Amino acid sequence: MFYNIIKNFFLKKNVIKRLTYQTSLASNEKVVTVGILVDETYFNETSQLVERIVSQGIVQNNISILVYKDKIKAKEVVKEPFLSLKNISISGEIDKKEVNDFIDTSFDLLINYYDVNKSALLLLSAKSKSKFKVGFDTVDKRVNHFIIKTVVEDFNEFVLELFKYLKILNKI
Repeated sequence: MFYNIIKNFFLKKNVIKRLTYQTSLASNEKVVTVGILVDETYFNETSQLVERIVSQGIVQNNISILVYKDKIKAKEVVKEPFLSLKNISISGEIDKKEVNDFIDTSFDLLINYYDVNKSALLLLSAKSKSKFKVGFDTVDKRVNHFIIKTVVEDFNEFVLELFKYLKILNKI
């Protein structure tokens, strides 16, 4: 437990440093590929979220998901690529190939589907090479280009608001 406190402290310092030097320019390109970063500690309906996004016109094959869990149980099976705090070093390096591939993919839209400031999630969002990032208003404002004010449990409202504004911004 003490190690996790120290690890979170250094990860927060790393995130703050990254966000300080990060440019906040968003892309004007149309949304074709979507990445979803989900904190399954508080939200377990990832498949329904994806179905809702697909119903708005995004092709299922163009959606990638990365799941974060605080603790993975020994016999627990996670369908999507996942990450926990123990996969991140104290300096912010990630040891899982599928997570590094997710971060290096230049998505047209990254949906940061979490509403709690966790250093691991903020690090992934800050490291991501996505062109346009969307998230909740309770998360650090420097991480996302566009912020939606709603609760995590109401994914229908989130998706409706997201696509309403994507149409206004001429991104779809």
